[in-house]
Amino acid sequence: MLKTRIMPTLLYKDTTLVKGVSFDSSRRVGTAMQAVKVYNYREVDELVFLDISATKDKRLPDFSLIDDLADECFMPLAVGGGIRSIEDVHQLLKVGADRVVVNSATVDVPGLISDIANTFGSQSVVVSIDARKTSPGNYEAYVESGSRPTGHTPIELARQAENTGAGEILICSIDRDGTMDGYDIDLIKNIASSVSIPVIASGGAGNYKHMKDALDAGASALAAASIFHFTEQTPLEAKDYLQSLGIPTRRSFK
Repeated sequence: MLKTRIMPTLLYKDTTLVKGVSFDSSRRVGTAMQAVKVYNYREVDELVFLDISATKDKRLPDFSLIDDLADECFMPLAVGGGIRSIEDVHQLLKVGADRVVVNSATVDVPGLISDIANTFGSQSVVVSIDARKTSPGNYEAYVESGSRPTGHTPIELARQAENTGAGEILICSIDRDGTMDGYDIDLIKNIASSVSIPVIASGGAGNYKHMKDALDAGASALAAASIFHFTEQTPLEAKDYLQSLGIPTRRSFK
């Protein structure tokens, strides 16, 4: 049985880390390097770093920053934001990213996901889908940090991602983001039942039971930010909780 991964998410904007509610990321929560050093000692399975302003500002990824962070990061590092080409991906992997997270370019750059998968392998690319509920049971996918509707449903983009070679789907509820009221269980179920590749749940975690609920809905891994920024809860305690319920997690034996 695959072991559940706990993946803290760092949202980077204008030289600092931020976190807000429903993608209104205006509250500063420290520096990226500080966060990396803290998570090095908290048995984190993977760190997700997303530059949420790069695409909207039409910037390339900050390769120099990723190089510095990767030098200090003792865990796998997934990097997203500003990726528009296979050259961007090559440079990110070269400076130390373990894999890339692609959101807007999934819609705007046809063929990019398949190019990444064919060049570097499916395990190197995660497709991120940000979804907003439009009516009961219905959702629309957004890009550019939730500012631009795509006209596609999350299921359509998830299936497209799988068919073009993505190794994993990161599904985030815009409505639940930062609320700590729990993941959008219906959204997770919709995506997990529509694809055969692993699904990472994101948006809304406020306690460890919320994480269990997301796993029951079909998620294979758990991404979270506010729960670790604004409470005393930690990735290690989350693993202890899940382990106590019989859910295998990755543990250090040092």
